[in-house]
Amino acid sequence: MDPETANNRELWIMGVAPGTGRERLLSSYLAAGGYRNRPERIENLGDERPLGIVLDISPFSDDGWGLLLRIKNDPLTRNIPVLPVFLSETGKVGGVFPVAGFFTLPVDENHLFDRLAVFGLTEDAETWDLQALVVSRTGEEKLSKAIESLGFEVVKAYTGKETLALTSIHPRYMAFASLMLPDMTVFELLEKFRHYPYSSNTPIFALLKDDMKEGEKSAMSREVANLVSKKELTREQFLAHLRRRE
Repeated sequence: MDPETANNRELWIMGVAPGTGRERLLSSYLAAGGYRNRPERIENLGDERPLGIVLDISPFSDDGWGLLLRIKNDPLTRNIPVLPVFLSETGKVGGVFPVAGFFTLPVDENHLFDRLAVFGLTEDAETWDLQALVVSRTGEEKLSKAIESLGFEVVKAYTGKETLALTSIHPRYMAFASLMLPDMTVFELLEKFRHYPYSSNTPIFALLKDDMKEGEKSAMSREVANLVSKKELTREQFLAHLRRRE
């Protein structure tokens, strides 16, 4: 999300209920980084296309998880970059979760291939012996076969701890992980990846079910709240996270 390319398009802030003002601090952070931005509603995505979406997924959000699913389930909007953030009840920025992207399950293979090519992640697969991690309770056989067809060796893990053990001894080219694992969320896994030399730059793609029950949404929001644990990011810290995602 380069601010120099945002002259005619803005970042949209979503997941914040109108009239609450919870987006004000986040908006000021974005503006200080050179990003034009405004709060918006998903209904307006059909008329305009933002540069990207900054989405509140906290327990105080206005159905942030539902918005994420709607955006990523729709072929017309699923390529729009989404940056999940945690905003406190008063709008303080508690966390940023810069996953490389999202794919809904069951995976659309053509969409998967297109997006990985856009990220430049398929060019070296036939030249080098590269491994991709698939982290899920079920193993995601269809996804694994699609990745293998690109020339990658797929290594499977079923928990976050198992994933961390695998990445601590050997680098992996990229990773795909379910939103909720038995022992942690994909966002906690992302945080832990940054502390290991072999995985600090490994792109992680989050795998979404095509639907989430209200209880699942609440559980994910609680897990994210526990992860940030009353943190408050400064403007400089937030912008550093944002720029690392570019």
